[in-house]
Amino acid sequence: MQQLEGWFLWFILFWVLVLLFLFAVGGYFMFRKFLKKLPKEDGKSIMDWEEHYVNETRHLWKDEQKALLEDLVSPVPELFRDVARHKIAGKIGELALHEKAKLISQDLVIRGYILATPKRDHKFLIKKLREKEIDVRPYKELF
Repeated sequence: MQQLEGWFLWFILFWVLVLLFLFAVGGYFMFRKFLKKLPKEDGKSIMDWEEHYVNETRHLWKDEQKALLEDLVSPVPELFRDVARHKIAGKIGELALHEKAKLISQDLVIRGYILATPKRDHKFLIKKLREKEIDVRPYKELF
């Protein structure tokens, strides 16, 4: 029987650590998704509510606002862009329903984006809004 020694031993140990790390990262993201799918007190999960708001306000979106949302989520890595777009659209839909809006406006898109994203991403939003020459002063209290 041959014993592991030298560079081969280190190679095997390296791959064991890499695999453990990758399993931990994958498990973390799967667990987060599992928690979002758990029903709350009202019987719907966070993801169910997002889907509800998107479906209820689908007819309120105009091409301009869809393009604005698409432009705002462009800094998000492509792998996560669909999830981010859906989450933000859900928050925008929630705001629109609560305010009984007739159409999704630029103001709703920006406020929904701010509320749906973590604070660390707000600097990208501010940069994008300045590029598009949109005044950020009305939204200062939301940042």
